[in-house]
Amino acid sequence: MMGTALVYFQYLLQLEPCPLCIFQRVVVITIAAVLLVATLHNPQGWGIRVYGALVTLVAAVGAAIAGRHVWLQTLPPDQVPECGPGLDYILEVFPFSEALRMVLHGSGECAEVLWRFLGLSIPGWTLVAFSGFILYGLFIVIRGSNRGYL
Repeated sequence: MMGTALVYFQYLLQLEPCPLCIFQRVVVITIAAVLLVATLHNPQGWGIRVYGALVTLVAAVGAAIAGRHVWLQTLPPDQVPECGPGLDYILEVFPFSEALRMVLHGSGECAEVLWRFLGLSIPGWTLVAFSGFILYGLFIVIRGSNRGYL
């Protein structure tokens, strides 16, 4: 997912990520890190369920962010929030909790749809991917055995 975001969207199509896109990228990297640690740790018994729960939790956060992003993109033009400052400025000037609130509130740049495939925008596809990770994590939690699924 990060390869597609960086190589195809950002460098090839020259699309700059909005703050919500950047947060979704952080979640994708976090899921990858959890899965890498789980693979290296190779847990047995209940340990595999812990990693499944972590994947589910992180993916749920990503789904919430992507869902908010999709919602912003479906707003009528007169209800789209004003464009705000860039993420770098927000993180430098405001305390983290306030910066997080501002980014999750969204801005006009987050509501702009610049690319579609099969009717879904980029955050729509990340929502699909996060939903898949949620299902995968729940499968691991329910299955609970180390049979090569993690």
